[in-house]
Amino acid sequence: MAATLKLEIVTPEARVYSEDVDMVTIPGIEGELGIYPQHVPLMTEVTSGELIARKGGQEFFLAVGDGFVEITGERVSVMTDMAMKADDIDEMKVEEARKRAESRLSEKLSDEEDASVRAALAQSLAQLKVKRRHPRR
Repeated sequence: MAATLKLEIVTPEARVYSEDVDMVTIPGIEGELGIYPQHVPLMTEVTSGELIARKGGQEFFLAVGDGFVEITGERVSVMTDMAMKADDIDEMKVEEARKRAESRLSEKLSDEEDASVRAALAQSLAQLKVKRRHPRR
């Protein structure tokens, strides 16, 4: 039997994904990070973008927000502020959220509000990217 990784993706609201997978691609702060079984232990930041889980010849696509990933040889644990499967993304709602966030950036905001709006914009853009690349899966 081929080696697998236990992939767990957790947000503050719920455990979004928990499966054995063959390989994971994660958006990291220095680019995409490909993780196979027996990967060297690592802890790093995750940025908003597309996470790809490969299992049994199929690919599963999720939009993820900022967070952290802990990698061991047998497990990949992603802790993020947002994770949505491509099929669960409502493109119209996300497009509206993107427009609202971009509009708010033109306003005078405190540093905290600016950071919050920029995070919301990054999440919207990640969701739109994933949904548009994989519209029907």
